[in-house]
Amino acid sequence: MKDGARSDDPAVQAQLDRLEALGHGGEREGQYLEPVKALLAALGHPERALPPVLHVAGTNGKGSTIAFARAGLEAAGCQVHVFTSPHLVRFNERIRLGGTLIGDEALAPLLSEVLDTVEAKGLSPSFFEATTAAALLAFSRAPADALLLEVGMGGRLDATNVVATPAACGIAALGLDHQRWLGTTLPEIAGEKAGIAKPGVPLVVQRQSPEATQRIADVAAATGAPLKLQDRDWTIRREGDELLYEGQRALRLPLPALPGAHQHENAGLALAMLDYQSAIDLDWPALAPMTRWAQWPARLQRIEEGELRARLPGDISLMLDGAHNGEAARAVAQALQGRRVHIVAGILANRDPLALLTPFIRQMASFTALPVPHHDHHQPQALAAMIDGTDSAPASDLRAAFERVAQRVQPGDTVLVMGSLYLAGAFLAENGTLPA
Repeated sequence: MKDGARSDDPAVQAQLDRLEALGHGGEREGQYLEPVKALLAALGHPERALPPVLHVAGTNGKGSTIAFARAGLEAAGCQVHVFTSPHLVRFNERIRLGGTLIGDEALAPLLSEVLDTVEAKGLSPSFFEATTAAALLAFSRAPADALLLEVGMGGRLDATNVVATPAACGIAALGLDHQRWLGTTLPEIAGEKAGIAKPGVPLVVQRQSPEATQRIADVAAATGAPLKLQDRDWTIRREGDELLYEGQRALRLPLPALPGAHQHENAGLALAMLDYQSAIDLDWPALAPMTRWAQWPARLQRIEEGELRARLPGDISLMLDGAHNGEAARAVAQALQGRRVHIVAGILANRDPLALLTPFIRQMASFTALPVPHHDHHQPQALAAMIDGTDSAPASDLRAAFERVAQRVQPGDTVLVMGSLYLAGAFLAENGTLPA
C-alpha cells in the first residue's frame, strides 16, 4: 500500500517521489533483511555508529512508549534521536534529531544520498527499508545520548532489526494485525515481535496473554535475552493522583497527560526499559516529569483549536485517534466510556471495519463514514450501511463530515475522528494543527 508522502518543499518532494518508486515490502512474496543490510553496507554501516538504542516492538502502544521514554530522557537532560512510523502529515516526523524534527534542508540531501547509492549499486530496498537506512545514517552523524527506534511491522524481519546490541528491547501490547506476514494467532505474532531479542540485552515485556507471554519467553531463552516481565519483574499502578513504578528501582510519577488507562501501561514499559538498561547513565528521580511531558499526536489527542474544530460548538469535546485495529479501538472505547460519541471514521481496505466500530456501538450517537485520501479504503457508503440502528451516513470529505456532525451534537457530547493514522494526518493538515 502506497505511503502517499507529500512535501511543500520541491527538493524534498523530488526525493519522496524517488522513494515511493521503490515500492513497499508488502508487495514482495516474503519479508527478509538482506535488502536493508546491503544498503547499510553500501552506506558504510551507519547502524554500527549509533548512540545507545532502545528498540520497541508491539501492535499497539509502541509510539506512546517511545514518547514517554523520550520525555523521561529529555527530563534527565539527555539528547535523544527518535525514529517512528508512519508520519501523520510530514515525512520529517519520522526522523527526530536531538529533539528536533529533521528540517527540509537536511532531509532532501539525506534522501538523495541514500537513493543515489541504491541506484549506483543496483540495490532493491523498499520504501521503508530506504527510509530506515536514511534515518540511521542521519543518527550516526549527529551526537546524542540515546536513540529510540520503533519497529515498523513485526520485529524479526523488520528493517529496524539491524542493531546488533541495543541497550534494551521492549514489547508493547500485542493484537491481531498484519496477519498475512506475522501469523494468524497471537503466539505466532508474539514470536515475530520477540524476534528483536538479542543475546544479553534485556527484553522488557508489557502484560500479554499467557500464550503470547510463553512464546516470547521461548524466543528470549533461545536467544539468551534476559526477560523482564510486567507483574513479575516490574509493575506500574495508579495510587490516587500518581503512578507508582516498581522494578529494580521505584519511582512515583504524576498521571499521564496522554488520556486513557492504557497509557499507564505504556509509561510503565518505557520506565522499565530505562530501568533495566545499563548503557545510559541516568539521574533516576529526574525521569518523574515524563508522564506529564509526553505527547503523541493522534492518540486520544484533544483538539482545542483549528479550522475544523471551529465548525463545532464549543461545549463538545473533539478527539483524534489513529486506532486501526480491534485492540486499539477497544482501548479508545474504554477511555471514552460513559460519553455520547459521534464517530467520524475512514478505514483502509485491508482493515476489518466491524472490529474497529463494534466497541463503540453502545455509546455511538452518530456515525459518519469518510474516504481516506490517497489510500485504498472501504467505501463510505458501505461503511455507513454496516451500522444498523444508528444515525449513519457517508460524507465526501472532512469538511462535509463536520458539517453533518455539527447538526447532531448536544452539549457535553464527544466527536471522535478515528480509523486510520492516514486519516488522522489528513485531519491535522486540514485543521491546521501539524505535529511539532
